[in-house]
Amino acid sequence: MGPDIGTLRTLLRRYDRAGEPVSCETLTEGLLNRGYRLSTTRGRFFLKHHLDGDHDAIARQHDVTRRLGALGLPVAPPVATADGSTVTVLGGRCYALHPWIEGHHRDGGELTEAQSRRLGTLLGHVHTCLEEVMEGPEGAAKGPGAPSDTAARPEDTFTLIEELLGLVRRGKGSRPRDSFDELAEHRLVERRALLERHAHRRPPAAATPARGWVHGDFHPLNLLYRGGEPAAIVDWDRLGVQPRAEEAVRAAVIFFLRPDGTLDLAKIRPYARAYRRATGADAAELAAAVHRVWWERLNDFWMLRWRYQLGDLRADPGFPASAALAVWWTRSYESVRAAFTD
Repeated sequence: MGPDIGTLRTLLRRYDRAGEPVSCETLTEGLLNRGYRLSTTRGRFFLKHHLDGDHDAIARQHDVTRRLGALGLPVAPPVATADGSTVTVLGGRCYALHPWIEGHHRDGGELTEAQSRRLGTLLGHVHTCLEEVMEGPEGAAKGPGAPSDTAARPEDTFTLIEELLGLVRRGKGSRPRDSFDELAEHRLVERRALLERHAHRRPPAAATPARGWVHGDFHPLNLLYRGGEPAAIVDWDRLGVQPRAEEAVRAAVIFFLRPDGTLDLAKIRPYARAYRRATGADAAELAAAVHRVWWERLNDFWMLRWRYQLGDLRADPGFPASAALAVWWTRSYESVRAAFTD
């Protein structure tokens, strides 16, 4: 349920020319925020409710997007209130009002090779512009939910696999076993065998690529297109310091993942070349990032943890392709690395 009419009226009065509320439609119900399409007598806005409520951190993110916009990146900085604030606190809740950006999301299957190249250039510019507007990464905190620099331990993953297998096989309450449970059990057993064969390939700490400021969650749902060109990079909640090349690899794996669990390497190749040109990252840095993200995927079961440990089914539709990817990537490891480093 979104903000009530009283909350919306109080919120909009903080702004000089926002008008009166007409309608408020829920768009997103994420873990870090909720989003609404807010129509008023003066136009349309994107209203964001930040669930973590860290006023200072949110204000810093807003300042970063404002400075990135000044450098020419497609962003949507928030609207300032009459007193110049970009964060409004009502009833202990933090809200931000953004201009409404007309656009749509596009995954890698909808991008041409030229557009894939421009996507790599765009992410490269995000990283170089962040380097320009932020202080150095030394001592900076990582973004919320950022992957650890320490690679997953196979021993811990084996324990998790056994826990998940127990939950899958027992079922939950009176819910009958279904095809998702069958697939989950198959993939868990398969992944356990795969890890047993490749446990010796765990990345050493020394193999961590260069760290720097990153968007933290660069994927199709956080990039709006208008026609064939990016109109706005949104959702900067995970802004933080991470290995930069790993964000480039993770983004490509999400954008260019096909429904059958394979990657479109013909599009990844121009994307990666453009990213390397934009940032100056060399092939060795991308190769290290590919290895670390491959290992991360091999040990990752967040979708099954959501379903079987938290009872949250929102990630279920993405599981078949994601689970198949770990197997295909292991088999096609050299081809994937070559696509990012050629």
